[in-house]
Parts: sequence; structure tokens; C-alpha cells
Amino acid sequence: MIILFKQFNLPKSIEDALIDLNFSSPTPVQALVIPEMMAGHDIIAQSQTGTGKTFAFSIPIITQINHQQAETQSLILCPTRELALQVFHEIKKLLKFYKEIRVAVIYGGESYTKQFQMLETKPHIIIATPGRIIDLLERKKVNLSSIRVLTLDEADEMLKMGFQEALETILKNMPSERQTVLFSATLPFSIKKIASKYQKDPKILKVKQDHLAVKAIEQFYFLVREFDKKKLLVRLLDQKNPDSVIVFANTKRDVDVIFNYLQENNFLVDALHGDLKQNQRQYVMNNFRKNNIKILVATDVAARGLDISDIKMIINYDLPHEDEVYIHRIGRTGRAGKTGLAYSFVSFKKISQLKRLENYLKEKINFLNIPMIEEVQQTKANFFQNHIINLINEHKNNVKPEAPNLLVDILLKQFEVKTIIDALLQYSAPKQRKYEYIEEIKNRIHIRTNNKNYNIFNDSKTTHNSRFHKPKMIELTINLGKKDGIN
Repeated sequence: MIILFKQFNLPKSIEDALIDLNFSSPTPVQALVIPEMMAGHDIIAQSQTGTGKTFAFSIPIITQINHQQAETQSLILCPTRELALQVFHEIKKLLKFYKEIRVAVIYGGESYTKQFQMLETKPHIIIATPGRIIDLLERKKVNLSSIRVLTLDEADEMLKMGFQEALETILKNMPSERQTVLFSATLPFSIKKIASKYQKDPKILKVKQDHLAVKAIEQFYFLVREFDKKKLLVRLLDQKNPDSVIVFANTKRDVDVIFNYLQENNFLVDALHGDLKQNQRQYVMNNFRKNNIKILVATDVAARGLDISDIKMIINYDLPHEDEVYIHRIGRTGRAGKTGLAYSFVSFKKISQLKRLENYLKEKINFLNIPMIEEVQQTKANFFQNHIINLINEHKNNVKPEAPNLLVDILLKQFEVKTIIDALLQYSAPKQRKYEYIEEIKNRIHIRTNNKNYNIFNDSKTTHNSRFHKPKMIELTINLGKKDGIN
């Protein structure tokens, strides 16, 4: 059993880099993948982001590079620019004491001139997005004929994003005698199809799903109507006042709607979606890292490669379509031994999905009542009170008696102390927000049984929304509107 990096017999330069990073023991995925890759096997590794998978494939790649040969020997493909940059920076850490190896990162949205210059140095390792590699192949600016190791990072995401044809083209432009490594959070049929066509007897390595990582995260859900989600989001953000939060939505349209609504309500917020240019995306992410904005609204694909270690809270505005994506989302909080918070907004139609998710997690997600307006207002008042007390204590500890404040003296000569304090508090206090009404869902219970026909209402007298519990009924939705002559 591998418990220390030195058991891999790595080159001294890599060992020194790991020591410099204060890493002595491999993560489970690293312990599985590194020896198999170093032995030259093709690999399919099923592992989530945040498990150390970048080092798992980067360390064996570096050990196989012959720096004396000025040719590209390894290609790492990533679905997004952000992930490509993240992989690039991780590899550079490993190469701190091995300067002879050249690495280039290539992606769309950047200057061709700059990337052409990088390619002219004949980098030993290229990290790239599929679209840009195809572009460079067509321009005859990149040569893949000497590739020894091909790595597809987050291969399932690449296929979801429509890169299958691009991958096929790239694979045809490199030697058949090579090592091919696939990393994927899920193993759908499309991944298996690629593997059967382009890999030779691959080792399938599955990292045991780490539900223990989720244990450090407190998980809650609200039962809320779809049209009330925005209102609930405002209440929750005001009540919890997190330093950093990511709000996940399933579509770009929802991201835009949420972003605009929060901005109208004076929150420090920005959005991350596929329509942004690379410099805009970088600007948004840097602002979030520096805490210039506290709230980031994003889709799952847009948030790929967003590597921020101290996110306080995750909000699932919608439950994701896949259970594994839920773990990926909430796993962005509660890292490095810290606890995290995750809240999910669940509509009537998604209760069965919530039940399925709980079965997958093998644990209960706790139900919460929608916070009352009075509760939110009181919590906001407490936040402000504590802020003022902290400022007073800070000032008391730093003030110098020999340096009187002229303005204080002037004010005290004209007004009572209480009058001055009242005026200053009124000036600095956050404006009272007018919270929108959220329709209460009466007598709601979430019955956690194996009975598929469970009922979310516990009051036979309930008439409102009675369609949800009348027997022998089905719900039919017809999409008609103004264009069809219906007002």
C-alpha cells in the first residue's frame, strides 16, 4: 500500500517540489493512478474534482518526458480555458526544480501571436482545449506526431459540451502507439465508446466515492414554488450574510435572471457563463477570489476550473440533473478540514429527485422552513450591531490619547452624545429592505419512506393545490401563450 510519495521512486526534482509544497502522502486517486501510469498502462480513472487528480496524471507525465528532445511529447486536453489554466499552474509547481521542461497552455479567446510564440519554443507538454487544438492543426501550427501520452481531463464534460468530433480528429493526428489516459467524474456509454476505440486494455480505476467529504458540509433544503425562488434567495443571503457564496443554476438564462435580480437588490454579485470572453471571465473570477464580490452566480460548466479554497456557502437554485454533479457543487465548500453550508431550493416537481439524491448520498438532507421576514430583519440588525461593537473595540485599542480628534470635540460642544450616535448609526446602517411576499406551503411534510406514492401534504382538508394528492389524476402541461391568442 502506497502511503508516501517517496515509495514511487520519483525523480529528485519532483520529490523536492512535493516537499516544497509540504506534500508527503498521495491522495487515494494519486495512489491508484501514479504507479499504473508510470508502468505505461492506458487508464480510465473515475474521480471527482478536488481529489488531487491533476497531480495524479501530471507526475507520471513529467517522469516520461525527455527534455533533451525538442518536441511535444504529452498533450493534456481540458473542456474549459479555466481548467486548462489550473492544470498549467499545477504542473508549473511540480516543475519548480526541473526548469528544462517547457510547458504551454493553449485555449480560445487569447491572442494567436502569443500562443504561436509559445509553440515555436517546441514545448514538451501542451495543455489545451479541443477547439483551439483543432484550429492550430488546421493552421499547421502544432505537431502531434511525437505524442507519447495523451490525457483527457474531465472527459465526460468534453463530450457533454459537444467535443466528440474534435476529439476524434485530434486522436487521428497522433501516433497509435501512445499511452491514453481518461479522467472522468462519470462513466457514460460515450466514454466507454471512446475508450474501446482508442485505448488498449485500459486499467479502470475507480476512486471510492468519498461521501465522507460531504459529511463536513451541512446540507439543507427549502420547499419553495418556482416563482418564489428569487425572493427566498434574497432572504437567505440577508439572513446568513456569507463572505463568499456560489449560486448554481442549470441554465445560462437562469444565471442572467438571478444575477439581474440580485444586482437590483444591491448585492455584490457577478455572473459566470459561456458568453463571456476570456479576459472578462478572468476579471470576474479574480474579483471573487479577492472578495470584491461576495456572490457568484454560475452554471456548472462555467464554474469548471474555478479553484477557490475557502467558499463559505453553496446554493443550488435548482437541483442538478445528475447526483454526482451535486457532490461536485457542494464539494467546493467545507474544504481543508473546514465545515461548509449547502442549501437547495426544491420545487414540488423535484421532490422525487431529492429523495433519489438522498438515497445516493446515503444521508438525509435537512428540511428548513422559509425564513420569516421578522427573523431576517432581526438577524441583519444583529450583524450590524456586532459590526459596530467590533469597530468600537478596534478603535479603543488603537486610539492615541495625545492625538485628539478635532471633529469629535466640535460635535460634543454642539450636541448630546446620544444625538451624535443616533445620527451616525442612521447614516451608516444598511437600508431596510422591503422583502417580497412568499406564499407559505401549509402542512408540508417530506415523508421519507420507500413508498413511491408518498404525499407532501398531511391535511385532508387542504383544498389549495389539492391536485397534488387526489388519486387517479395526472398532470398535463400545455405550452400556450399570447402567440396562440391566449391572454
